[in-house]
Amino acid sequence: MTSVSETPSSVGMWFDPICPWAWMTSRWLLEVEKVRPVKVDFHVMSLSVLNQGRDVPEQYQALMERGWGPVRVCIAAAGKYGDHVLRDLYTALGTRIHLGKQELGPELYAAALTDAGLDPALASAATETAYDDLLVESHNAGMKPVGTDVGTPVIHAPGPDGERIAFFGPVVTPAPKGDAAGRLWDGVLLVAGIPGFYELKRSRDLGPIFD
Repeated sequence: MTSVSETPSSVGMWFDPICPWAWMTSRWLLEVEKVRPVKVDFHVMSLSVLNQGRDVPEQYQALMERGWGPVRVCIAAAGKYGDHVLRDLYTALGTRIHLGKQELGPELYAAALTDAGLDPALASAATETAYDDLLVESHNAGMKPVGTDVGTPVIHAPGPDGERIAFFGPVVTPAPKGDAAGRLWDGVLLVAGIPGFYELKRSRDLGPIFD
């Protein structure tokens, strides 16, 4: 378990609320906080921004058009209250989107904002392009160190020499808990901290397991 005498390392995670794999990774990181000296700060990236102008399947393009709503709401909430509210707002949004299977829209956004103790009127930000410059700024801050050929989750963490390292992933299901969460964190940091290391991958035969 984490020693109370250890100063937690600051770890940043960039998420898009509509991505189930980012949701899985975020739940794992919350478990990591319990067993390692880590404090996770949540930030917004956008699959809709990432895929602008790209030739993607029609069904996915429709999702990208709907995907502007929740990230704009997150940016609006962070602008009004501070980035710290993104942790609870992301949990509220993800619980309704991924566990509750609720449709994206103003009712979901207002309910999630209320769940997080925030002004439900911010749900109107979903259709307001005024937040897009700040959204792109947050998106670029997360994605620039890892490139644009990946999506979310993106994690920024301290490397072995104290320098900042950034990587996409891990893509994992179900989200490890307890000591298993800590062991995965140790391994991810180990390989991500090696210069020139780029990829481990195997065929995925499971979808997200939300438990």
